[in-house]
Amino acid sequence: MYARYIKRPQDLLLAVLALVVLSPLLLIVALLIKWKLGGPVLFKQKRPGKDGVLFEMVKFRTMTDERDENGELLPDDLRLTAFGKTLRALSVDELPSLINIVKGDISIVGPRPLLVEYLPLYNEEQRRRHEVRPGLTGLAQVNGRNRVTWPERFALDVQYVDDITFWNDWQIIFRTVYKVFKRDGISSETCATMEWFTGNETTTK
Repeated sequence: MYARYIKRPQDLLLAVLALVVLSPLLLIVALLIKWKLGGPVLFKQKRPGKDGVLFEMVKFRTMTDERDENGELLPDDLRLTAFGKTLRALSVDELPSLINIVKGDISIVGPRPLLVEYLPLYNEEQRRRHEVRPGLTGLAQVNGRNRVTWPERFALDVQYVDDITFWNDWQIIFRTVYKVFKRDGISSETCATMEWFTGNETTTK
């Protein structure tokens, strides 16, 4: 009942209210990004949504466009400025994604939308994360964020898919607010954001 009839209207109402209330903050952050990082202010990237259908996710830009002598972008940790780290630590970079919630691309709570390049790398169980709309936050984000391993992340995603309730969603929302203020799990142990997913290891006998 909740997942079918209540979750989407609730998402839409909360996202619209958040955009109205936070509009002054959004404007200030946009001006600061323009000043410190230059344009464009927004970072747009195709991500897989429900049933793997692609949509364009919108976030505030947090990295420079610095490139090496071959024209390739430098690693994330070299392009992520102190200002960008602050935006990520406070999850302010995610606020433009409220537009994606209004459009119906994503939900407030659900498995985080990952890179398109990962789609062919999932096994059958991991692919179940696309049975629902992805989320601005999710069960994996409140259980370690970027510090959980890929197998743990996917297991938490599927766990959420199998148990979508009003109570669970609001628990995740409140825990997300706590994590943001605590600034917990922003980076993995070895990467400025999180490690690249390279697929599932298989063993042969």
